[in-house]
Amino acid sequence: MITRLQSLGYHVTAVQNPLTSLRDDVAATRRVLERQQGDVLLVGHSWGGAVITEAGNAANVKGLFYLSALVPDSNESVADVLQRLKAPMEGMQADSNGFIWLDDPKIFHDVMANDVSQKKAALLASVQQPIAAGAFSEKVTQAAWRNKPSWYLVTENDRALRPAVQSRFASAIGANTLRLNASHMSMVSHPGKVAELIDKAARGIPPSGQ
Repeated sequence: MITRLQSLGYHVTAVQNPLTSLRDDVAATRRVLERQQGDVLLVGHSWGGAVITEAGNAANVKGLFYLSALVPDSNESVADVLQRLKAPMEGMQADSNGFIWLDDPKIFHDVMANDVSQKKAALLASVQQPIAAGAFSEKVTQAAWRNKPSWYLVTENDRALRPAVQSRFASAIGANTLRLNASHMSMVSHPGKVAELIDKAARGIPPSGQ
């Protein structure tokens, strides 16, 4: 997906979130944002939705793109919003050290990436980093979607975060809603289409000064 966006002329930087806390992930994203020149469309997938909701308050962020993502409000954590919507995510069990792993190839294929081959799902599972369970209880201080244009891509064959829940997120934040018949890992199974939709969103952001 990155190469497809680059071929369309975009400068793309993929943030490497440490996944140790919301605070740490937001800090990592802000460091990347500080290096960008020009306007930014900030994209967040899954847990990354919470990260961009906080980090998206940076002045150079002109829009937010939520990709089958979790979207808390101000003073709300991911755990809060999932409880409010009665929508637990699949496979979210912490180990004895407090980390959530998604490294079982079969579970990863069935829950996260049911529209890619089992071989590719096994590869994805092998590089999946764990996330600290405590991150889900950290609250967003100021939700950027309240004052910036947002897009939400609902993945309609998603077994990790139910499409109905995604649709509720999109509606709650007043996002421009897009839909794709894909699993939770749509950027792997449908990279061209996801890149096309991100491009569409980026083109919908008014240039600075207007």
